[in-house]
Amino acid sequence: MKKMLMMAIVLMASTMTFAGDSDGLKAIMKSKNYAEAAQLVKQNLASLADNAEKAKAYNHLFELAMDKVSNETGTITENQMATQMGTGKVKPYDTLGLGNAICDAIENMIECNKYDQLPNAKGKVKPQFDQNIARVWAVRSHLVNIGQREARKDNKDAVLKFWGMFTDSSVEPTFAAMDKTPEKEYAGQVAFFAGRYAYDAKDMARANRYFEIAKKDPTQKQEAENFQLFAMRSNLKNHADSLAFVDQLKQMYAAEPENEVIVDAINGMYEGLDKKAQGEFLDQHLAKYPTSFSALANKGLMAVNANNAEEGAKWLRKASEAKPDNAVVFTYLGACLSVQAANTDDAAKRKELYKEAIEAFDKAKELDPTRAQANWGYNRYQAYYGLYGADDPKTKQAEADMK
Repeated sequence: MKKMLMMAIVLMASTMTFAGDSDGLKAIMKSKNYAEAAQLVKQNLASLADNAEKAKAYNHLFELAMDKVSNETGTITENQMATQMGTGKVKPYDTLGLGNAICDAIENMIECNKYDQLPNAKGKVKPQFDQNIARVWAVRSHLVNIGQREARKDNKDAVLKFWGMFTDSSVEPTFAAMDKTPEKEYAGQVAFFAGRYAYDAKDMARANRYFEIAKKDPTQKQEAENFQLFAMRSNLKNHADSLAFVDQLKQMYAAEPENEVIVDAINGMYEGLDKKAQGEFLDQHLAKYPTSFSALANKGLMAVNANNAEEGAKWLRKASEAKPDNAVVFTYLGACLSVQAANTDDAAKRKELYKEAIEAFDKAKELDPTRAQANWGYNRYQAYYGLYGADDPKTKQAEADMK
């Protein structure tokens, strides 16, 4: 009886099947070559049994990439030790290979984590590879140095790849828990230059993404905004593009109405599209922000372009009070006052206006003595001539200052 029972158990066992890795996953796991394994994942992903298998497949790619990373960073560490100890020769290492492997590791860790966080075949979420997130984060900073090296070699594609991956991963949810404090001083600058390289590559979607990240760093915000707006404006091909860009600017303005860069950009677009809308926008803005330098200066320049010197002086005077370190505004203010002086028959008024014009021009000269920003020279001389005459030493000095 006992013998028959044992035979029944053996027979039953021989008819049972136990779950194991699918053939597709087995093929992937056997491959020790990254490129080959990546191709196998691409071919077999849809046929893998469940989310757990997909996570395991991407983890295999991650490990293959990290093997390359470990080999190259190991050589770097050996070289550092040899240099410090003064022993042995510095060994060459595969810089580009290291950068590419880190990018591969990051990409595959993100994919691995995506499936690792989903329910398995039993409907349960049991992450298996969380520990790898910190592993790849620890080597990610190499992308900054490798990108810098490739920038010196003018390898633009590599720079964009490495600095772009560094920037993209900084906001990737997979790495949300990682400590970003050590990179705080340079991450914004890397994002800004990644944006510039993306712009050079004519990838505006990517450029804008990096500029938006750079703008979160207070030290990079203004420069990133300026270049972002320049990049967006340079890609306008027709009237419809210009109108769409104005709408984008309005959205940015709604989020940051006191941002002078955005105010100036909207004014600049309206200047070429709709003078009436330009004036209305500036008036509406000044009603809320009466000391806005950009709005005041642009109101003044609108009047200058309309040959209204009195109106121009009114707004430029206010602009100079809002920002008393702008040589261009003082130069235009002086020009408006000089025109008013030349056009009045009231001698006392003329003298008063020329004096005020000279004060504005002298301030422009003080702020910009080499006339790098504002060409105050001839107009300043004319104001001195109008007030003091041709032979006065002050006029002659003003004439000499033009040279």
